[in-house]
Amino acid sequence: MADGDLTIKLSRDQAFVLSDWLYRMMGTPAFDNLVNEDRAVWSPLHTIAGTLDKSLVEIFVPDYADRLHHARERLLDDLGEISEPPSEQ
Repeated sequence: MADGDLTIKLSRDQAFVLSDWLYRMMGTPAFDNLVNEDRAVWSPLHTIAGTLDKSLVEIFVPDYADRLHHARERLLDDLGEISEPPSEQ
């Protein structure tokens, strides 16, 4: 396996939704407990979160919530049935 950096490409909507989710989850007891099971995971999480924060102007706009809502809707539409909660049988 070659050493070096890895590039991950996300759509703007994917990056925006992931950035918001990481912001809301990081620091919560449930998330921190999960990540603390493998503390090395903090390194890539902080790198990803920091890169998203530096790359997204959307996180600083007054209509943040509205833009986030629409980004989520577009991603859910793209996912189709995968995004549906499992039906109870």
